[in-house]
Parts: sequence; C-alpha cells; structure tokens
Amino acid sequence: MNNLMFLAGMAQPAGASGSGNALISLMPLILVFVVFYFFMIRPQMKKQKELTNYRNSLKKGDKVITTGGIYGRIAEVKDNNIVILDVGGDVKLKVDKNALLKDPTDIEQK
Repeated sequence: MNNLMFLAGMAQPAGASGSGNALISLMPLILVFVVFYFFMIRPQMKKQKELTNYRNSLKKGDKVITTGGIYGRIAEVKDNNIVILDVGGDVKLKVDKNALLKDPTDIEQK
C-alpha cells in the first residue's frame, strides 16, 4: 500500500512549481533560436544591407556582374532601379539594379 501511494505521488502533475519547470523545459528551444539568430539570421541581414547600400551607391563607370554572370561597366543610371550596362563592343543592356553584384576584380589600388 505504501508503494502505491508513492507511485501515485510521482504521477501527479506539478502544481505551483509548474511555471518554473515550463521555463526550464523551454530553455533549449530558446537557446537554439538565439544561436540561429546570431550565427545565421543576423549575418545574412547584414550582408543584405551591405548589398542594398552598394546597389544604391552605383554610379557611371563602376564594374559590376549580373546575377546571370555577365560582366560589364555601368554606362548610365536611370530612375531608381534601372541601369544601362556596357558589356563591350557597342552592346548595352538595360538591367535592373537588383540583378547586380559587385565585381571582385574592381578593387581600387591605393
């Protein structure tokens, strides 16, 4: 009979101490979210912000690469989202700014 009461006491849900226990059980989930934020989400947001600032600061003569892999030099900046790209040999392309990436060979020598 004594063993039965002990097992019944073990099976009872936690009463007043349940709120502290719930926080402890959620702690690993919160920790995983914090790790994902600092190692994945935050760096991606920073990279996207830098790319947006770069695209907004484009000017005539800058070397760029399109997301499709076309290398060129900006001949003209129209409106807010369109640039005319000179790809050589009298060929000019009208390209959206969102399709442009920084040309890694365009490192200025100082």
